[in-house]
Formats: sequence, structure tokens, C-alpha cells
Amino acid sequence: MATFVWQLASWPILRWNDGALLEPLSRSSHAQGRLFGQLEALGFEQERQALEVEALVEEAVTTSAIEGERLSREAVRSSVARRLGLDSAGLPTPPRHVDGLVEMLLDATGRHDEPLTAERLKGWQAALFPTGYSGLSRIRAGEWRDGPMQVVSGPIGRERVHFEAPPAERVAEEIQRLLAWWESSAGNLNGMVRAGVAHLWFETIHPFEDGNGRVGRALADMALAQAEKRRRRFYSLSSQINEERSAYYQAIEEAQGGGGDITPWLTWFLACVRRAIERSGREVEAALKRARFWQRPSAYGLNERQAKAMARLLEAGPGGFQGGLTNQKYRGMTKASKVTATRDLTDLLGRGLLVQRGEGRSTRYELNWELL
Repeated sequence: MATFVWQLASWPILRWNDGALLEPLSRSSHAQGRLFGQLEALGFEQERQALEVEALVEEAVTTSAIEGERLSREAVRSSVARRLGLDSAGLPTPPRHVDGLVEMLLDATGRHDEPLTAERLKGWQAALFPTGYSGLSRIRAGEWRDGPMQVVSGPIGRERVHFEAPPAERVAEEIQRLLAWWESSAGNLNGMVRAGVAHLWFETIHPFEDGNGRVGRALADMALAQAEKRRRRFYSLSSQINEERSAYYQAIEEAQGGGGDITPWLTWFLACVRRAIERSGREVEAALKRARFWQRPSAYGLNERQAKAMARLLEAGPGGFQGGLTNQKYRGMTKASKVTATRDLTDLLGRGLLVQRGEGRSTRYELNWELL
């Protein structure tokens, strides 16, 4: 009796209920269309570029965080800026493995219309491990694994095997079958569904000694980019997966151990994509409001101190300025006296640009986002 999906006689045929996917797919597609509409309305290339950079930084940091690796956000930002030809002055020189990760992400989406080959997948994995080491362990960088692969948790002696991948001698053949499906399914299967199938299939083969999760998520991003016909990414799937890590592992484990029906996995995946898009949509909406605010004549009536404080609040986004703005924080960022700060804040309240929360020492100020 088969324990894992790849042991079924029907493998690699995977089944799902199209009817059950109609609602989650419709909701995800609606969110996607709304996001792209927001981006068109934004109109400012500088703002769009800033959003692209943030999405790439977030994707790199969180796809690594899922695997338990913490990357310096500034190092990732430096690598992204260099590769996009942007100003990186003042940013640190990124380590080689950070550069490799960013290069993989940009290759997957920026060159989404180029053929996906075994050598390209190997190149992605090798870029993650430029020294040939994962931590202190020597690994086969840029080559298929040559031994068994298990996903295990628990203390030594009481380990729980969540999943066991196909034997190493089958990896090359399994990858070729995946690549053949990848080519034949392009344009013939909904892009979001295709991304979910591709990710699950790749993770089931688990072809490398290390880096399978990061490469598999890049593969999903590539499928999404192909369907959207966009080289630039404005939302981070890995960021949302990282937020829902436990559900992600559970959904993929159940699909890998099931009878070949991956409807539950695709239902979860489509909802995760939607939440990632909606998350980005909120950031784009904040960017739209920033742009609109500075276009309004009333914005130019602010003094230098007020403009600086408003810029900080606008940049932080709704709820992003931790603890709210206080008189003390205002003085700290503007170097104003307490009397001047009080006068400036009272003026901003009178204009309706700020709303007050609390009283006395608990007084906090927040942007009136509804007015913007």
C-alpha cells in the first residue's frame, strides 16, 4: 500500500476538483485584477519601482526565513538595488549567498518566458550555495542529490518522518517528467493552479540535498509571472507562506501523503496567493494616498517640520508607525521645542490630517487615512 503520492501507480498524474476551485480561484483572480488596476492608477514610476524593490526584498528575506535562515534586510536591499541598477550608496556589500538568492529570484521572474531546463534548476540551487556548503555541511551544489531524502521532525531517537522523497536514482527522470508537463501546461492551465501544482510536484521530487523549498517557491513565482506576463513582481508569495508556515507544511504534507487528489492543497494555495496579493494591495493603496497627498495644494501649506512628520507617517503606512505619533516623538524627529510641537500638532489636527487617540500622557496621533 502506497505511503506517499509518488508511490501510486498513477503517479505523476495529480487530480483535483475544478468545481471546488471555482470560488477560491475567482477570489484570487479578482484580487489580482484589483492590484494591477491600483498599480496602473499609481502612475508614478518611482513609486512602482520602490514597491518592486520592497516586494523583492520581502521575498528574499521570507523565503529564507521559512527555512530557518535569517538574512540582513539591508544586505538583501543592497543586492536588489545593484541588480536593478539603482543607487546602493550607503548599503553594505551583500554576501555571495545573498547575491545568489536575489539572482535566482530575478531570473525566475525576469526571464519567465525562457525555457525551464534541468540545468537552469541546478543553476538556481548552486546560486544559493556559492561555497558548496550549507552551514558547516558540504553539499552537492548544482547537482541532484545522490542519497535518500526525508523530511523529519522530533528529537533523536523519536523522529517522525513526515515525508520521504523518491530514490535518488529516479530524480533525473522525475525532473524530466515535471519539465515536460511544465512546457505542455503553459497556456493550457490556469496560472495560479499551475503554480500550485508545480510547487507541490517539485517539492515531492525534492531533487537537491538542500534549497528545495527556496527553488520550489521560485518555480511557483515563475509560473505566476508567466501567467501574468509581467517581469516585475509586486507581491511576495513567500512572505504570506511564512505568515502561515504551519498551515503550509500541513497542507503540503497531506497532499504528499494522499491518494493523488490535491484539491485541498490547491484550495489552500489559491487562498494564500490571494492573501499575498491583498497584502500588497494595501501597500499600493498607501502609496496611492501618499502620491495624492503631495499633489494636493493643501499639502504645500505645511511648514518644514510638519512636512517631515507627515512624510514619516505616510511612509510607515496605516498602523505602521509603532505606538502612534506623540509630542515627544514629533520633537525628536523635527528638533522642535515642546511649545512649537504642540502648536504644529494642533494645526494638523485642525486641518483634519491627524486624528487624536487618548488624552493627557496617553495622547497619540495618527494619520487620517480616510481623508487622504
